[in-house]
Amino acid sequence: MREGLQQWDYVVAAVAIGVIGTLLLVGWTLAAMVRAERRRDKVRNR
Repeated sequence: MREGLQQWDYVVAAVAIGVIGTLLLVGWTLAAMVRAERRRDKVRNR
């Protein structure tokens, strides 16, 4: 059992936050791109 936090705990937490944030950002931009393409197709087919 450890008494204090080691530096690697912070490194792993920072990497996890970075990876999760990147994946969320990619998912958000992909969803926005799909919505924009649907709007474009809707306007074109009028």
